[in-house]
This record gives sequence, C-alpha cells and structure tokens, in this order.
Amino acid sequence: MQTYKLILFDLDGTLSDPKVGITKSVQYALCKMGIEDPDLDKLECFIGPPLQDSFKEYYGFDEEQTQKAIELYRERFVDKGMFENELYPNIPSLLKQLKEQGSTLIVATSKPTIFAEKIMSYFEIKHYFEHVVGSNLDGTRVAKTEIIQYILDKYRDQKRDDFIMIGDRKHDIIGANNTKIASIGVTYGYGTRDELQQTSPTHIVDSVEQLKKLLM
Repeated sequence: MQTYKLILFDLDGTLSDPKVGITKSVQYALCKMGIEDPDLDKLECFIGPPLQDSFKEYYGFDEEQTQKAIELYRERFVDKGMFENELYPNIPSLLKQLKEQGSTLIVATSKPTIFAEKIMSYFEIKHYFEHVVGSNLDGTRVAKTEIIQYILDKYRDQKRDDFIMIGDRKHDIIGANNTKIASIGVTYGYGTRDELQQTSPTHIVDSVEQLKKLLM
C-alpha cells in the first residue's frame, strides 16, 4: 500500500457526524419559508453536498429562494447547529498517529471555511491540520473539485500521486477523480456503498479502523 504524503479529509460525515445540527437548521430554514418537514431523516440528503445544490435539487428553489434559504439556515447553524455535532469514534487518535508518521493533513469541505474552523477548534482537532479549505460565504468555491484544485495549487511541488481525498459522498470522489488524485470512500458517513461505488473511488472502507489500516 502506497503511503500518501498529503491526506485530504472531508468534514461532515467523515470526521464528524453533523446530522442533528444540519438537519435541524435545514428544517428551520424550510419552516421560515412556509414548508413543514418534520422528518429529520429525510433531510440527511443535505449532509455533504453544497447547500446551493441541495435546496434546488430537493425543493425546486430558484436562485433567489436558495439564497434566502441559506441565509435562514445560517441563522440557526451559527447560533447552535454547528455544535450539534460529534466526532466519529477514534478520529482524534487516527489524526494524531497520521501526524506522527509525517503526513500532512488538510480539510477539504464544502462547508464555509469559517464554520469548519470553528467546529474543528470546538473539537480540539484543528492543530492536526496544516490547512482548512472550504467554501466562501458568498457562495463561491463550493464544488469539491474547486476545493481540491485550490489545495493542489498550494502544493505545486508535490506529485498528484502524493495526494488522497477521503470522503463519504459521491461529490468527494468525483472531485478527486476530476483532479486526478486517489480517493477513499467511507461508508460510515452519509453516502451509501452503492453511491460511492458508482463514482469509482480508489478504495472503500467501512470504519475508521479500516481507514487507519489503509493509511498507516
């Protein structure tokens, strides 16, 4: 197994389980827009992809409605949603061991960078990462391909073979494929094995322990 020098982690569904905070914030936004959706499980589809895409895809919102929904979502998310979240078991020990073996760790998330940094500081894992790269609050740089490319541009002296992207949704794997780096799909998050297999990741794992065995 190749040892990857630069390891890119998705945040939601890969490092942490954000279901409660994200789904309740989506529910709050929909309610404010006159849509009652009491089933939080139904809103799991919002975990991972950019909000811009999800509000359009699942509720048929136009550009103006989508922007309004995101503003409402952030009202609740900033206040409490981002902290209704928990790390997956053994994530801190995995990050510690990867750092000790000399890996460079980077977060690559569609979540706005400022929110990702606050969440990681809250969980006391931010110090393991050299960079946290997310989207901008103005709605730019939300696609995972753009985010990964931004990271690659920071490390132009490194070969593509040195990078690997880890994520739980198809968007993570598609971003890795588009930028020609390796990938690991994790099934313990919010993407199904079938969803991940359809995008052809380099590897698929079912647990943090399997992920550790693959990376160490």
